[in-house]
Amino acid sequence: MLNEYVSDISSEDSKKVSSKEHGGIALFSQTLSRHGLQLNRNNTHTLQVNLGMLCNQTCRHCHLDAGPGRKENMDAETTREVISYAQSGKFETIDITGGAPELNPNIGMLIEEVFSLAPRIMLRSNLSALNDGGREYLIELLKAHRVVIVASFPSLNETQTDSQRGSRIFQITIDALKKLNAMGYGREGSGLELNLVSNPTGAFLPPNQAQTEKRFRQVLKRKWGIVFNNLFNFANVPLGRFRQWLVETNNLDKYMEKLYSSFNPCSVDGLMCRSLVSVSWDGYLYDCDFNLARDLFMGGHKIHVSEMSGPPQPHSHIATADHCYTCTAGSGFT
Repeated sequence: MLNEYVSDISSEDSKKVSSKEHGGIALFSQTLSRHGLQLNRNNTHTLQVNLGMLCNQTCRHCHLDAGPGRKENMDAETTREVISYAQSGKFETIDITGGAPELNPNIGMLIEEVFSLAPRIMLRSNLSALNDGGREYLIELLKAHRVVIVASFPSLNETQTDSQRGSRIFQITIDALKKLNAMGYGREGSGLELNLVSNPTGAFLPPNQAQTEKRFRQVLKRKWGIVFNNLFNFANVPLGRFRQWLVETNNLDKYMEKLYSSFNPCSVDGLMCRSLVSVSWDGYLYDCDFNLARDLFMGGHKIHVSEMSGPPQPHSHIATADHCYTCTAGSGFT
């Protein structure tokens, strides 16, 4: 038995997907069925835009295998098609990601065009690409349009962070957060939202989010005077470079078992794929950025953004695979 999206793709692709599935645990669709659950769409209110795989970092936990050597980057024509889709889709949130989206030459045009189309615009940043000395215009653009910055900050430990993300990244990140604070980001009453995302630096699940946020607030404020709005604590997804690392260190089986044994049926209702559609650098649609990394098209169908007149239909099918256990482990991944 294959995952539920298999019925939407060719038999040749079905065999390929089946061979990819991790053999030591039940298929995700089987686990849903055992709990009397289905994974279908609600109303889609978030448009996530992945501007490409190009990144200035080579993070060990990256599910996309993004890095300096990747050539995939959204071109101007596709960017304009995404803007047109954002206009017709009437989304509540536009979520801009990558790679390092700051490295895409069309990011300024995208922000300028979509800021009036949705109440909330988000930029997911590794901070080092934003704070490289050559993007002051972009920082000012983010501030002017009150773009929410969601910044990767995996650990308060400098050695652990640099091990996961690259040499000197920890200090570069601290400097970037100070600069954003000086502009008003993260400060109460400024209207400039700064959120942090923390990921474990190894093959284990994240600790309690509330406790982690409290600790980050205390340490960042005491040591560097840094403040922020919210912290989100997520597990690493066993895809891309992180999956390769798990295989190389003989941790894949144990990690998948941790995810599987931590399945929380209560998390399914709030999964981001139920209210989000993700568009890749080449314009094709996915149920989430993780399915993009796995090359599982939205609902199992290859659809280009230029073919869409509005959001996906409620109750439509969501493609799944073994990596979906990450989003349903513990408190979930929303």
